[in-house]
Amino acid sequence: MTHHENHDPAEIATQRAHRVRQVTNIQASWTETERGEEGKFTLQLILDNGVEEYVLQPDADDMEPLLKLFRASSHATFDLERKVLMFSNLAVK
Repeated sequence: MTHHENHDPAEIATQRAHRVRQVTNIQASWTETERGEEGKFTLQLILDNGVEEYVLQPDADDMEPLLKLFRASSHATFDLERKVLMFSNLAVK
C-alpha cells in the first residue's frame, strides 16, 4: 500500500462529504449558436459561496424543470464526484 492510499472508512466518508457542496447561487445563460438555430443553455452552479463552481449544459427540455426545482426547493446540493444535483425540502402542493 502506498502512502497515497487510505482505506480508513472515516477518512473516506470525510473525503466524500467534501465532494458534496451546497449550491449557493446559480447563473443561467443562453448562447446563440447560429441565427435561427437553437441556442445553448448553461447553468453555472456556485458552490459553497464560491469555494467551487460547476457548469451544467442542460438541453432546452431540461432547463425549465431544473429552474422549477430550484424555485420549489429550499436547499440544493451538488455531488461533484457523482455529478448529481439534489433538491431538498420540496413543497408538495
